[in-house]
Amino acid sequence: MNEIINKTVKFRDLGRMDYQEAWDYQEAVFAETVALKIKNRNLPSEKQVATPNSLFFVEHPHVYTLGKSGKPENLLLDESGLKNHHASYYKINRGGDITYHGPGQLVGYPILDLDNFFTDIHKYLRLLEEAIILTLADYGVEAGRIDGLTGVWLDHVKQENPRKICAMGVKSSRWVTMHGFAFNLNVDISYFGHIIPCGIDDKAVTSLHLELGRPVDVSAAKEKVKNHLGDLFEMEII
Repeated sequence: MNEIINKTVKFRDLGRMDYQEAWDYQEAVFAETVALKIKNRNLPSEKQVATPNSLFFVEHPHVYTLGKSGKPENLLLDESGLKNHHASYYKINRGGDITYHGPGQLVGYPILDLDNFFTDIHKYLRLLEEAIILTLADYGVEAGRIDGLTGVWLDHVKQENPRKICAMGVKSSRWVTMHGFAFNLNVDISYFGHIIPCGIDDKAVTSLHLELGRPVDVSAAKEKVKNHLGDLFEMEII
């Protein structure tokens, strides 16, 4: 547990960035934060320093990522198929199964020391989901959760046509988080047709563009998500 609580979060919009480059960047910040926590443990309280928190927004070129618990067969493309769709593929160290990232999708990577907030991964995931649910409400779109599944869903109550609009997948070590969420704004949904998204084959995927019938202003959506995250986590994003 940190002696010094820091609820300030440094924000950076990475723009369009290849997945590997963004992953390496996340890993570097994550490792620095964990190393600082370990160093603090061996210091008297008066010499400890606050651990940092970061939030990155990014958009990736076409890429499929498979989490630690994922099944490779949930990717329905072979190497030539990936090449034909100008897509790459990575096995990564987050939880969850397979998902797609691409242009028109808002990907958020919070690298938080949860000792600064609360030490509860379940609560952490639910608050990430809530930020997206509240953002969708700002657009007049009702969304929520489905029992037993992560992410944010439309038609989550009656489930006559449930469809996922935001996927979640995180890693945590020593209460420091990485990876995060993927919110479909103006994304080309056809790319999800080449996977079994999150290993779920009986539910659809959608985007805010599809639901509204018009393109979404990405800058405005980013601000809404960022503001809701700040309010829910009671943190100052700078």
